[in-house]
Amino acid sequence: MRLDRSLTLHLFRPLQSIGLRSGGSHLPILMYHSISDTPEPGFSPYHKVCTSPRRFAEQMQGLAETGWQGVTLREGLDVLAGKRQIAGRPVAITFDDGFHDFYTAAFPVLKQHGFAATMYLPTAFIGDDRRSFKSRACLNWSEIRELHRTGIEFGSHTVNHPILYDLSWPEIERELVLSKGPIEQKLGEPVSSFAYPYAFPQEDGPFTKTFMELLRGSGYRNGVTTVVGRAKPDDNPLTLKRLPANDCDDLALFAAKLAGAYDWLAGPQGWSKAARRRLRARSRRGPDSRSPLPSFHPAKPPQNSSS
Repeated sequence: MRLDRSLTLHLFRPLQSIGLRSGGSHLPILMYHSISDTPEPGFSPYHKVCTSPRRFAEQMQGLAETGWQGVTLREGLDVLAGKRQIAGRPVAITFDDGFHDFYTAAFPVLKQHGFAATMYLPTAFIGDDRRSFKSRACLNWSEIRELHRTGIEFGSHTVNHPILYDLSWPEIERELVLSKGPIEQKLGEPVSSFAYPYAFPQEDGPFTKTFMELLRGSGYRNGVTTVVGRAKPDDNPLTLKRLPANDCDDLALFAAKLAGAYDWLAGPQGWSKAARRRLRARSRRGPDSRSPLPSFHPAKPPQNSSS
Protein backbone atom coordinates (compact mmCIF):
# COMPACT_ATOMS: atom_id res chain seq x y z
CA MET A 1 0.00 0.00 0.00
CA ARG A 2 1.25 3.51 -0.82
CA LEU A 3 0.79 5.48 2.40
CA ASP A 4 0.97 8.99 0.95
CA ARG A 5 -1.69 8.15 -1.63
CA SER A 6 -3.99 6.51 0.92
CA LEU A 7 -3.78 9.44 3.37
CA THR A 8 -4.24 11.96 0.58
CA LEU A 9 -7.30 10.33 -0.97
CA HIS A 10 -8.96 8.87 2.12
CA LEU A 11 -8.22 11.49 4.78
CA PHE A 12 -7.08 14.88 3.52
CA ARG A 13 -9.22 15.02 0.36
CA PRO A 14 -12.42 14.21 2.31
CA LEU A 15 -11.50 16.85 4.89
CA GLN A 16 -11.32 19.34 2.05
CA SER A 17 -14.75 18.33 0.82
CA ILE A 18 -16.33 19.34 4.15
CA GLY A 19 -14.57 22.69 4.18
CA LEU A 20 -11.54 21.96 6.38
CA ARG A 21 -9.02 23.48 4.00
CA SER A 22 -6.78 26.51 3.90
CA GLY A 23 -8.29 29.51 2.14
CA GLY A 24 -6.77 31.95 -0.28
CA SER A 25 -5.20 31.67 -3.69
CA HIS A 26 -2.68 28.99 -4.59
CA LEU A 27 -0.55 28.14 -7.60
CA PRO A 28 0.18 24.44 -8.15
CA ILE A 29 3.69 24.02 -9.61
CA LEU A 30 4.13 20.55 -11.08
CA MET A 31 7.62 19.02 -11.04
CA TYR A 32 8.45 16.58 -13.85
CA HIS A 33 11.76 15.12 -14.99
CA SER A 34 11.84 12.50 -17.76
CA ILE A 35 8.84 11.74 -19.96
CA SER A 36 9.75 8.20 -20.90
CA ASP A 37 9.01 4.54 -20.29
CA THR A 38 12.36 4.06 -18.56
CA PRO A 39 11.93 1.47 -15.78
CA GLU A 40 12.95 2.51 -12.28
CA PRO A 41 13.32 -0.70 -10.26
CA GLY A 42 14.06 -0.27 -6.59
CA PHE A 43 12.56 3.22 -6.33
CA SER A 44 9.46 3.92 -4.26
CA PRO A 45 6.51 5.55 -6.07
CA TYR A 46 7.29 8.87 -4.37
CA HIS A 47 10.91 8.96 -5.61
CA LYS A 48 10.35 7.91 -9.22
CA VAL A 49 11.27 10.62 -11.74
CA CYS A 50 9.96 9.10 -14.99
CA THR A 51 6.47 9.59 -16.37
CA SER A 52 5.43 7.48 -19.34
CA PRO A 53 4.24 9.39 -22.42
CA ARG A 54 0.85 7.70 -22.01
CA ARG A 55 0.49 8.80 -18.40
CA PHE A 56 1.71 12.32 -19.17
CA ALA A 57 -0.83 12.68 -21.99
CA GLU A 58 -3.53 11.42 -19.61
CA GLN A 59 -2.54 13.98 -16.97
CA MET A 60 -2.47 16.89 -19.44
CA GLN A 61 -5.85 15.82 -20.84
CA GLY A 62 -7.14 15.76 -17.27
CA LEU A 63 -5.93 19.32 -16.72
CA ALA A 64 -7.61 20.53 -19.90
CA GLU A 65 -10.90 18.81 -19.12
CA THR A 66 -11.12 20.26 -15.60
CA GLY A 67 -10.39 23.88 -16.49
CA TRP A 68 -6.67 24.14 -15.79
CA GLN A 69 -4.34 26.12 -18.03
CA GLY A 70 -0.70 25.06 -18.19
CA VAL A 71 1.60 28.08 -17.95
CA THR A 72 5.25 28.97 -17.37
CA LEU A 73 6.35 29.69 -13.83
CA ARG A 74 6.70 33.39 -14.67
CA GLU A 75 3.14 33.52 -16.01
CA GLY A 76 1.77 31.58 -13.06
CA LEU A 77 3.39 33.87 -10.51
CA ASP A 78 2.02 36.91 -12.36
CA VAL A 79 -1.50 35.44 -12.14
CA LEU A 80 -0.98 34.65 -8.45
CA ALA A 81 0.10 38.25 -7.82
CA GLY A 82 -2.87 39.67 -9.73
CA LYS A 83 -0.69 41.05 -12.54
CA ARG A 84 -2.14 38.84 -15.27
CA GLN A 85 -5.42 37.14 -16.09
CA ILE A 86 -5.94 33.93 -18.05
CA ALA A 87 -9.01 32.00 -19.13
CA GLY A 88 -8.54 28.94 -16.90
CA ARG A 89 -7.02 28.12 -13.53
CA PRO A 90 -3.23 28.42 -13.76
CA VAL A 91 -0.94 25.47 -13.12
CA ALA A 92 2.78 25.98 -13.69
CA ILE A 93 4.34 22.97 -15.40
CA THR A 94 8.06 22.60 -14.75
CA PHE A 95 10.69 20.10 -15.90
CA ASP A 96 14.13 19.51 -14.39
CA ASP A 97 17.32 18.21 -16.04
CA GLY A 98 16.87 19.22 -19.70
CA PHE A 99 16.14 15.76 -21.07
CA HIS A 100 15.60 15.34 -24.82
CA ASP A 101 12.37 13.45 -24.24
CA PHE A 102 10.77 16.79 -23.34
CA TYR A 103 11.16 17.72 -27.01
CA THR A 104 9.94 14.40 -28.39
CA ALA A 105 7.29 13.30 -25.86
CA ALA A 106 6.17 16.24 -23.66
CA PHE A 107 6.17 19.25 -25.94
CA PRO A 108 3.80 17.79 -28.59
CA VAL A 109 1.24 17.11 -25.84
CA LEU A 110 1.66 20.57 -24.32
CA LYS A 111 1.26 22.14 -27.77
CA GLN A 112 -1.89 20.12 -28.40
CA HIS A 113 -3.55 21.70 -25.36
CA GLY A 114 -2.09 25.18 -25.78
CA PHE A 115 -0.01 24.78 -22.61
CA ALA A 116 3.34 26.35 -21.82
CA ALA A 117 6.02 25.14 -19.41
CA THR A 118 9.35 25.97 -17.76
CA MET A 119 12.44 23.81 -18.30
CA TYR A 120 15.49 23.95 -15.99
CA LEU A 121 18.86 23.18 -17.58
CA PRO A 122 22.05 21.78 -15.99
CA THR A 123 24.28 23.55 -18.48
CA ALA A 124 27.32 21.24 -18.37
CA PHE A 125 25.14 18.63 -20.09
CA ILE A 126 23.73 20.97 -22.76
CA GLY A 127 25.65 21.66 -25.96
CA ASP A 128 25.40 22.19 -29.69
CA ASP A 129 26.04 18.46 -29.90
CA ARG A 130 23.93 15.83 -28.11
CA ARG A 131 25.08 15.22 -24.54
CA SER A 132 23.74 12.97 -21.80
CA PHE A 133 22.93 13.28 -18.12
CA LYS A 134 22.17 10.28 -15.90
CA SER A 135 22.44 8.09 -19.04
CA ARG A 136 19.63 10.02 -20.73
CA ALA A 137 20.03 12.22 -23.80
CA CYS A 138 19.62 15.95 -23.23
CA LEU A 139 18.32 18.79 -25.33
CA ASN A 140 20.73 20.62 -27.60
CA TRP A 141 20.85 24.37 -28.12
CA SER A 142 19.09 24.24 -31.48
CA GLU A 143 16.10 22.50 -29.90
CA ILE A 144 16.15 24.87 -26.94
CA ARG A 145 16.03 27.92 -29.22
CA GLU A 146 13.16 26.36 -31.16
CA LEU A 147 11.23 25.64 -27.96
CA HIS A 148 11.94 29.11 -26.61
CA ARG A 149 10.42 30.67 -29.71
CA THR A 150 7.16 28.81 -28.99
CA GLY A 151 6.91 30.20 -25.45
CA ILE A 152 8.75 27.61 -23.35
CA GLU A 153 10.61 29.33 -20.50
CA PHE A 154 14.14 28.22 -19.57
CA GLY A 155 15.86 28.54 -16.21
CA SER A 156 19.00 27.36 -14.49
CA HIS A 157 19.49 24.03 -12.75
CA THR A 158 23.18 24.72 -11.91
CA VAL A 159 26.13 23.79 -14.12
CA ASN A 160 26.98 20.28 -12.87
CA HIS A 161 23.85 19.33 -10.89
CA PRO A 162 25.74 18.83 -7.60
CA ILE A 163 24.38 18.47 -4.08
CA LEU A 164 24.77 22.15 -3.27
CA TYR A 165 24.53 21.57 0.48
CA ASP A 166 27.84 19.67 0.33
CA LEU A 167 29.71 22.52 -1.40
CA SER A 168 31.50 25.61 -0.09
CA TRP A 169 29.82 28.97 -0.58
CA PRO A 170 32.21 29.99 -3.37
CA GLU A 171 31.44 26.73 -5.19
CA ILE A 172 27.71 27.25 -4.73
CA GLU A 173 27.91 30.79 -6.06
CA ARG A 174 29.79 29.66 -9.13
CA GLU A 175 27.14 27.04 -9.86
CA LEU A 176 24.47 29.76 -9.70
CA VAL A 177 26.29 32.36 -11.75
CA LEU A 178 28.07 30.27 -14.36
CA SER A 179 24.92 28.35 -15.27
CA LYS A 180 23.14 31.55 -16.30
CA GLY A 181 25.65 32.72 -18.87
CA PRO A 182 25.26 30.04 -21.56
CA ILE A 183 21.45 30.20 -21.44
CA GLU A 184 21.41 33.99 -21.61
CA GLN A 185 23.91 34.00 -24.44
CA LYS A 186 22.01 31.44 -26.50
CA LEU A 187 18.53 32.90 -25.90
CA GLY A 188 19.41 36.60 -25.72
CA GLU A 189 17.52 37.39 -22.54
CA PRO A 190 18.18 37.27 -18.79
CA VAL A 191 17.59 34.07 -16.86
CA SER A 192 15.44 34.81 -13.82
CA SER A 193 14.42 31.36 -12.51
CA PHE A 194 16.39 28.67 -10.69
CA ALA A 195 15.56 25.08 -9.69
CA TYR A 196 17.37 23.64 -6.66
CA PRO A 197 18.78 20.16 -7.44
CA TYR A 198 18.09 17.32 -5.02
CA ALA A 199 16.42 17.79 -1.63
CA PHE A 200 16.18 21.40 -0.51
CA PRO A 201 17.41 21.80 3.12
CA GLN A 202 14.61 24.11 4.27
CA GLU A 203 15.16 22.93 7.86
CA ASP A 204 18.57 24.66 7.93
CA GLY A 205 17.62 28.30 8.42
CA PRO A 206 21.12 29.84 8.17
CA PHE A 207 21.87 27.93 4.95
CA THR A 208 18.53 28.90 3.41
CA LYS A 209 19.00 32.58 4.29
CA THR A 210 22.48 32.78 2.76
CA PHE A 211 21.41 30.78 -0.27
CA MET A 212 18.54 33.18 -0.98
CA GLU A 213 20.96 36.10 -0.72
CA LEU A 214 23.16 34.41 -3.31
CA LEU A 215 20.21 33.86 -5.62
CA ARG A 216 19.22 37.52 -5.43
CA GLY A 217 22.78 38.66 -5.92
CA SER A 218 23.13 36.41 -8.95
CA GLY A 219 20.12 37.99 -10.63
CA TYR A 220 17.42 35.41 -9.99
CA ARG A 221 13.88 36.58 -9.28
CA ASN A 222 12.33 33.25 -8.37
CA GLY A 223 13.35 29.72 -7.50
CA VAL A 224 11.66 26.35 -7.10
CA THR A 225 12.53 23.55 -4.70
CA THR A 226 11.61 19.96 -3.95
CA VAL A 227 9.58 20.96 -0.87
CA VAL A 228 6.03 19.65 -1.32
CA GLY A 229 3.13 22.05 -1.60
CA ARG A 230 1.54 24.82 -3.64
CA ALA A 231 2.68 28.43 -3.92
CA LYS A 232 0.80 31.20 -2.11
CA PRO A 233 0.92 34.96 -2.77
CA ASP A 234 2.94 35.65 0.38
CA ASP A 235 5.52 32.88 -0.16
CA ASN A 236 9.15 33.78 -0.70
CA PRO A 237 9.52 33.63 -4.51
CA LEU A 238 13.05 32.21 -4.20
CA THR A 239 12.04 29.03 -2.35
CA LEU A 240 8.76 27.97 -3.93
CA LYS A 241 7.19 24.59 -3.22
CA ARG A 242 6.28 22.13 -5.96
CA LEU A 243 4.15 19.05 -6.48
CA PRO A 244 6.13 16.01 -7.67
CA ALA A 245 4.53 14.20 -10.59
CA ASN A 246 5.46 10.85 -12.09
CA ASP A 247 4.06 7.70 -13.65
CA CYS A 248 2.52 6.55 -10.36
CA ASP A 249 0.11 9.50 -10.26
CA ASP A 250 -3.23 8.23 -11.50
CA LEU A 251 -5.86 10.87 -12.19
CA ALA A 252 -7.39 10.64 -8.71
CA LEU A 253 -4.09 11.35 -6.96
CA PHE A 254 -3.12 13.92 -9.61
CA ALA A 255 -6.35 15.87 -9.07
CA ALA A 256 -5.97 15.68 -5.31
CA LYS A 257 -2.46 17.15 -5.55
CA LEU A 258 -3.72 20.06 -7.63
CA ALA A 259 -6.49 20.71 -5.11
CA GLY A 260 -4.08 20.89 -2.16
CA ALA A 261 -4.81 17.54 -0.54
CA TYR A 262 -1.13 16.58 -0.89
CA ASP A 263 0.21 19.68 0.87
CA TRP A 264 0.13 17.87 4.22
CA LEU A 265 3.27 15.96 3.20
CA ALA A 266 5.44 19.07 3.67
CA GLY A 267 5.32 18.51 7.44
CA PRO A 268 6.61 14.91 7.52
CA GLN A 269 9.06 15.80 4.75
CA GLY A 270 10.55 18.61 6.86
CA TRP A 271 10.70 16.48 10.02
CA SER A 272 12.50 13.71 8.15
CA LYS A 273 15.06 16.14 6.72
CA ALA A 274 15.64 17.70 10.14
CA ALA A 275 16.24 14.29 11.71
CA ARG A 276 18.71 13.34 8.98
CA ARG A 277 20.50 16.65 9.40
CA ARG A 278 20.90 16.10 13.16
CA LEU A 279 22.37 12.65 12.53
CA ARG A 280 24.69 14.10 9.94
CA ALA A 281 25.81 16.87 12.27
CA ARG A 282 26.67 14.34 14.97
CA SER A 283 28.88 12.46 12.54
CA ARG A 284 30.93 15.55 11.77
CA ARG A 285 34.07 16.17 13.77
CA GLY A 286 33.74 19.93 13.76
CA PRO A 287 31.43 22.81 12.86
CA ASP A 288 30.31 23.68 9.36
CA SER A 289 33.46 24.19 7.35
CA ARG A 290 31.94 26.22 4.52
CA SER A 291 34.31 29.00 3.61
CA PRO A 292 33.00 32.58 3.54
CA LEU A 293 31.70 34.12 0.37
CA PRO A 294 34.31 35.46 -2.04
CA SER A 295 34.18 38.75 -3.88
CA PHE A 296 32.64 37.04 -6.90
CA HIS A 297 30.68 39.44 -9.09
CA PRO A 298 28.15 38.09 -11.61
CA ALA A 299 28.33 39.33 -15.15
CA LYS A 300 25.65 41.80 -16.18
CA PRO A 301 22.85 39.94 -18.01
CA PRO A 302 22.11 40.88 -21.59
CA GLN A 303 19.20 43.10 -22.50
CA ASN A 304 16.02 41.54 -23.82
CA SER A 305 16.24 40.72 -27.51
CA SER A 306 14.51 38.50 -29.98
CA SER A 307 15.77 34.93 -30.26
